[in-house]
Amino acid sequence: MSEVLLLNGPNLGILGRREPEIYGTETLADIERAVGEEVAGRGWRVVARQHDCEGLMIRTIQDSYETVGAIVNPGALMIAGWSLRDALANYPRPWLEVHLSNVWARESFRHDSVLAPLAAGVIVGLGALGYRLAARALVATVP
Repeated sequence: MSEVLLLNGPNLGILGRREPEIYGTETLADIERAVGEEVAGRGWRVVARQHDCEGLMIRTIQDSYETVGAIVNPGALMIAGWSLRDALANYPRPWLEVHLSNVWARESFRHDSVLAPLAAGVIVGLGALGYRLAARALVATVP
């Protein structure tokens, strides 16, 4: 069975409790289930990982080259996660960057992503629905 990497970065392990007015009330487990539902029709399964440490995220990417694609919410590492960027530059499959909140409607330091230029696409500001849409994009574009 083929696998999709669902990789979430710092502070995303506490979704549902973390500033719900910004990030919503769905938990990471809810999001993992939703992504699984979206990719099940292709016979894919989700490999979900969440790390608060950039190094562990890099190791996960490097250990996941055989996946069909990835959905990555790097959290604040989008701003200065240069090592994460290097790891994603070497990831051999399409991947999408997802953010729950609209980063451009927030503080100016959140307006630039060092990762976005490498992504197949970026989805922001749609809450947990953004993950479903990223999964649909992978289903539609991965041969």
